[in-house]
Amino acid sequence: MGLNVIMLGAPGAGKGTQAERFARQRGLPKISTGDILRQGVKDQLPVALVAKAKMDRGELVDDETMVAIVRERLAQPDTDAGFVLDGFPRTVSQARSLDAIIEERGNGPLVVVDIVVPEEELVRRLAGRLVCSKCGTNAEPADGPGTTCRRCGGTLVQRADDSEQVVLERLGVHARTTKPLVDYYRGRPTFRTVNGAQPADRVARDLDATIDDAAGQGARAAPGLSER
Repeated sequence: MGLNVIMLGAPGAGKGTQAERFARQRGLPKISTGDILRQGVKDQLPVALVAKAKMDRGELVDDETMVAIVRERLAQPDTDAGFVLDGFPRTVSQARSLDAIIEERGNGPLVVVDIVVPEEELVRRLAGRLVCSKCGTNAEPADGPGTTCRRCGGTLVQRADDSEQVVLERLGVHARTTKPLVDYYRGRPTFRTVNGAQPADRVARDLDATIDDAAGQGARAAPGLSER
């Protein structure tokens, strides 16, 4: 059976870093909608070009388009053993569509992990966060100003929207928009929370154990995995 994972978490919770780390260790593709869009535009894929045109006009990409993009990506052979999703779904509508995709695939349950960090710690992290000016990757915790990106060698800079006030506003928006999604998944045997306020290595160990336990629970709970 495949190992299909969604990682949820507020900005600054370490979701992207942990998703990439877990995916690499398990030999699974780490899939984010941002990465899909960038590659799709590069490859001139019609659905990605539609999404880019909407964003260029300042419009939000609708759920139907986002689902189509993810469906196309999950149809690729490298996801046969599973995947780690970062940044999707963002709405309950997208979550329901993903459930349908998972049922069609029939290669294992969907494990959902919410990485939880107190707001004051998120503010502290985000206010001091560095990102690569070239590829946008978040810096590793040990990297400081003046160092270079470990992925592409670009310069690390502070994000312009990481002032404390802006961070608080972003966290408020995230909490309001994500609560319905968390509530949608919470009652499932494959939903888990992990304490993200710990050192990164400890979070990674907890994620390993938590995801394996949830996947086992999901397999035993089949076929009622995607009750909606």
